[in-house]
Amino acid sequence: MGKKVLIVGSGGREHALAWKLARSSDVARVYVAPGNAGTPQWNVPIQANDISGLVRFAKEEEIDLTVVGPEEPLSLGIVDSFTEQGLRVFGPTKAAAQLESSKAFAKMIMDEAKVPTASWEVFEEAALAKEYVRKIGVPCVLKADGLAAGKGVIVAMDLDTALDAVDEIFDGAFGDAGKKLIIEEYLEGQEVSLLCFCDGKTAYPMTPVQDHKRALDNDQGLNTGGMGTYSPPPVWTTEVEDLVMKEIVDPTLRIMREKGIPFTGVLFVGLMLTNTGPKVLEYNARFGDPETQVIMIRLESDLFSILWACTERKLDTVAVEWSNEKAVCVVMAAPGYPASYKKGIPINVPSLAQNEVVFHAGTTVQNDRLVSSGGRVLGVTAMAPDLVEARQKAYEIVKRISFPEAHFRTDIGLKGL
Repeated sequence: MGKKVLIVGSGGREHALAWKLARSSDVARVYVAPGNAGTPQWNVPIQANDISGLVRFAKEEEIDLTVVGPEEPLSLGIVDSFTEQGLRVFGPTKAAAQLESSKAFAKMIMDEAKVPTASWEVFEEAALAKEYVRKIGVPCVLKADGLAAGKGVIVAMDLDTALDAVDEIFDGAFGDAGKKLIIEEYLEGQEVSLLCFCDGKTAYPMTPVQDHKRALDNDQGLNTGGMGTYSPPPVWTTEVEDLVMKEIVDPTLRIMREKGIPFTGVLFVGLMLTNTGPKVLEYNARFGDPETQVIMIRLESDLFSILWACTERKLDTVAVEWSNEKAVCVVMAAPGYPASYKKGIPINVPSLAQNEVVFHAGTTVQNDRLVSSGGRVLGVTAMAPDLVEARQKAYEIVKRISFPEAHFRTDIGLKGL
């Protein structure tokens, strides 16, 4: 008997997870709650933060495994609620998800695990924060403590920007996320995301990914949830990976276990590869978006068996294999994103060849037409033997998509060349 899998969320990450899980010979039925216009055959009209509704659905449908996409339901304790009801779920508990939902908690864990990271201080008052900024000077990095949908980080290259950022965060620009403020030293180098499957004691690294956070080419413009990714970046070597696992990932899991909050799920480590070695920028407690799109297209192993093994605390019994090909994902966003943007723009996606997928994020269907409904709308993903060809394929698909005024970066993956 094949298994029933429920995926919680509505973005490009969830489409990519559904796409991959639907290919598993162990999976008979996939559901996505609430999903988007790219996952119509799987969608269930339950919002990702409606935890009681999701629990009820999982019990009624006898779901075998639930996979949680976004950070919000994790921070609300969806894993705890499912577990209490005897339901199998892949993701960290509310306590373990604090690695993402509280940057101050994350920094405390990094300190205890002796993980290399930027020097930092936490503030709850604007005056003290400004005094500290003047003391350490610029550039520096300011972060709202809580969840801010990937936008609560300000890299201040001059003093005015840093002081304005203190006011912006404490004045509620990021809501409750800004009750506390973390100020960190500025790290230089290449940024890489390493996501790891974790079962509480064992961690397996996924393929490394380089994300493009800024809205415009050459890393200009406002910070976004991510404008595109490619994998693997050439700066990543097996030596770097061994070092990151030994000095960062394993010690983090060990400290979490010692605290009685073992971490099961995806530990996403945002890294800066500095001249003095890899340092942690932040932890996330789930699959990244748009990292998942390139990770799933490159994953050769069966995703379901890996996730199931994590929930059984038996990750060390499965093999995780990756394609040798390179993958690129270009995000097509609504005009104006990440500031206010238009919705309801008609979109037409052409038919695609093998190793080409357009993952939907902010899409819906109106009067039988595919239209945009969010800021990041599509994740155009392609895989090829080399990065030049993978970029070429992805941008050729972008050209063929009818999406008037779409906003996208033209330099995704160029750093890798």
